[in-house]
Amino acid sequence: MFFSKLFGFWGKNLAMDLGTANTLFYCPKEGVVLNEPSVLALDVRTDTILAVGREAKEYLGRTPERIRAVRPLKDGVIADFEVTRAMIAFFVRKAVDGMRIVKPRIVVCVPAGITQVEKRAVIESALQAGAREVKLIEEPMAAAIGAGMPIHEPRGNMVVDIGGGTTEVAVISLSAVAYSESVRVAGDEINDAIQRFVQDEFKLVIGENMAEATKIQIATAMPLAEPLQFRVAGKYLVDGSPKSVVLTDGHVREAIKEPVAAIIAAIRRALEKTPPELVADIATNGLLLAGGGALLKGLDKLITQQTSLMVHIEQDPLTTVVRGTGKTLEDDKTYGKVYIN
Repeated sequence: MFFSKLFGFWGKNLAMDLGTANTLFYCPKEGVVLNEPSVLALDVRTDTILAVGREAKEYLGRTPERIRAVRPLKDGVIADFEVTRAMIAFFVRKAVDGMRIVKPRIVVCVPAGITQVEKRAVIESALQAGAREVKLIEEPMAAAIGAGMPIHEPRGNMVVDIGGGTTEVAVISLSAVAYSESVRVAGDEINDAIQRFVQDEFKLVIGENMAEATKIQIATAMPLAEPLQFRVAGKYLVDGSPKSVVLTDGHVREAIKEPVAAIIAAIRRALEKTPPELVADIATNGLLLAGGGALLKGLDKLITQQTSLMVHIEQDPLTTVVRGTGKTLEDDKTYGKVYIN
């Protein structure tokens, strides 16, 4: 106990949301200390790191042959172990503000449907990146804690966490996930759908960053009172020349209707497979929408229209998961049971 307290004093405990699109770190008493894109740029000739995070994201689609810009996570799990380890190590050093006497204890949130092999990959990458101890928590549970839901009570709470690679739908009761539904349709799939639509409709190839900017600016799940427009630029397929077109929210709504429908279908399946008492609780309490996908304009209204459930969105849904993960570090006695390793 003494050494545990001593380590906590000199070390810095961290909560990490290791996401497909972004990685966030939370430190007790400090809040969110890092929020960077999950991207790393390498010089393939010398095997050296050129950029990490926000700077590396600008390299996507713009690199010469000797430079590789990598997103090492796919569909919410590690796809490139070595690059992930290097990225986490960089972020940990940045989050703890230099060297510490004691390595940090880290709690990492992971998708609810994660396999044992994927769990081991996350733990090993964090340990090799400099953690002294690693605990895992499921993302929907972390989101519920971050939003202040009464997870310890015997009543159903539904969480829909839409990240970059996966959408996690979970029903939580008595500090455990009673049912979960994980689909690999989320922010990245919406970006891809926008790229495909622009190519098919306008014969224009746009980059990943341009598609994401389009999503942020004008993507909607339902028609708006005032239409939105956004100009996108790319390469014209017919002759390879530069070209730009103006997209409307109607264009983008048409482009993303399939991934949005898949997310709502996952919510419906979860309701169908959840015990009736818990469904009755959800009907009373509504569902929590978290993650970057919660910012999609009109999605809450569309979910309500198609499921008859109230939808709650926190003021900052992008950090709900990492804040909830951080709360478990601040109160081990209350939240010790929510870890899954």
